[in-house]
Amino acid sequence: MVGLGAALLLAQAPVTAQAQSRTQAAAQAISAAGTDVSSQQRRKPRQLRIYPRVAPGDDVYPRFNPGPNAVRDCTATYVQEYRPSGTVITPRMNCFWRRG
Repeated sequence: MVGLGAALLLAQAPVTAQAQSRTQAAAQAISAAGTDVSSQQRRKPRQLRIYPRVAPGDDVYPRFNPGPNAVRDCTATYVQEYRPSGTVITPRMNCFWRRG
């Protein structure tokens, strides 16, 4: 019985030594990667060029200058809109520039 117990202890000793050597090797690899110069360098953020949208016939401020003393003339009404859920009444506004 004593011989069997000693044999089991001897069989388990190399396994734990191998497991410890694997964890130590992994820890060394992680620490080596952390001190590597390439991992410490930060990349320059990519620059994006932003161009304004240009739609044909889009005469909206600031591209449209109505001139001095211009007045905005608006007409507001309610209109019926037919939707799948039923008819609803919604506000509608029409505006244009006129000379003041």
